Amino acid sequence: MRAVIDRIDEDIAVLISIEDESLCMNVPVPFLPSGSREGDFLTISFERDLEAARAAHERVRGLIVRLKEQ
Repeated sequence: MRAVIDRIDEDIAVLISIEDESLCMNVPVPFLPSGSREGDFLTISFERDLEAARAAHERVRGLIVRLKEQ
C-alpha cells in the first residue's frame, strides 16, 4: 500500500492512501521513517506474526484450563 503524508498535527501524521483517497489513517510520528515530513510518499506493509499468535493462543488456552481446574 502506498500513502502520502497529508499533514502532521502535533505527534500524529495523517496519511492518505494513493490507491483510494477515501482511506485515511492516523499514525504516531515516531512510527514513521526518520526525517518524514508532509508531502512524503510512503510504502506501507503489514505482516502477520503467526508464531506470536500461536504463543498467545497457547497461553490463553493454558489459563482457561487452569481456571476450569479451580
